[in-house]
Order: sequence, then structure tokens, then C-alpha cells
Amino acid sequence: MQIQQYQHGAVTVLKPEGPLVGDDADLFRSRTQSTMRSSFGRLVIDACAVPYVDSKALEALHDLSEEMSKAGQPLRICSATETVREVFVLTDLDRLFEHFEDVGSAVRSFL
Repeated sequence: MQIQQYQHGAVTVLKPEGPLVGDDADLFRSRTQSTMRSSFGRLVIDACAVPYVDSKALEALHDLSEEMSKAGQPLRICSATETVREVFVLTDLDRLFEHFEDVGSAVRSFL
């Protein structure tokens, strides 16, 4: 798995590519937590290239959401595939995230 990182103004965007499962979910957790701290909570996860997630990835997203909430920021996820969105709904995790159709909308939500 690769995780691209780029700046969109003052917002950091992380774009994981490939399924978020197993050891890749652990890598994702580590990367997102360190990025969240260095970006002062101005973080968007672009999930357009994530075809599916497993329980480890859901746990990582849950933990990241809680950590960001403590810092006063919601976790923002954009461009999630229909399959991934369904998993969020079925596991009731969708209520923990702010969902956006695209990166631009997610970034503008910081204004």
C-alpha cells in the first residue's frame, strides 16, 4: 500500500491507495496519527483509491476519529467508494466522520 500526502493550502490530504487491511491498516494508523499531530488537525482522508476496508482499518479510523475529536476537529473523509461507505453505515461508524464528495469540498469545510 502507498499513502500519498500533499498539501491543499493549509490542509494536509492523505490518499491511501489499495485495500486497507491487515498490516497496511497498521501503517495507515501510524501515518495518519503522526500527520494529524503535525497538521494541527487540518487533515482530510481521500478514500477514492480504497476499494475495501477490514476490521483493523475500521478500528484505526475509529481511534483516529476519537483522537481528532479530543483536539476539537472531526475526521473528514472524502470520495469514499460505495462499498466503503456501506461498511461505514453497517458498522455505525459513519456517524464519527464528516463525509464529502471530493477533496475540494472537504478542504473548504475548514473555512
